[in-house]
Amino acid sequence: MSRLLIAVLLTLATTAAYADDTCKSQAADKKLAGAALASFTKKCQKDATASCAQQAADKKIYGAAKTSFTKKCVSDAVGN
Repeated sequence: MSRLLIAVLLTLATTAAYADDTCKSQAADKKLAGAALASFTKKCQKDATASCAQQAADKKIYGAAKTSFTKKCVSDAVGN
């Protein structure tokens, strides 16, 4: 029981740590604007797409479920 509680707490702490790690928040922290913002956002979205596609493959998600998962994952990573 205590292991389950520890696992849940670690998951919540990890999720909270990554919640503010979106492309938009990173760009705001770096105070990017104009072409630098556009370039950073494009690269960040490309990286997020690759990462989410890999996560879908690791979870063995295919078809429409993969499309839906990837779309939501990228949206969360970008910060939309």
